Amino acid sequence: MKTIFTIIAVTFFGTMAFAQDISKETKVATFTMGVELKVEMNNTIRKDRKTARLYKFKNSRIKKELSFKTKRNNAKLA
Repeated sequence: MKTIFTIIAVTFFGTMAFAQDISKETKVATFTMGVELKVEMNNTIRKDRKTARLYKFKNSRIKKELSFKTKRNNAKLA
């Protein structure tokens, strides 16, 4: 009986709360502005840059050195 009363009370209060029309939409005055896009491109190429080598695996030697494991790296059971 208690569960039936609780379900009826929840549905009643839920429908009463949902049925209220509290929020009234207000109109907001909008305005538009034009946007001017000005882009300047500088196409000078610097000749003093050195060529970089592109490897298939980035930082593979560094990752290998940093992924070492020691004997004491294992977790101990308390």
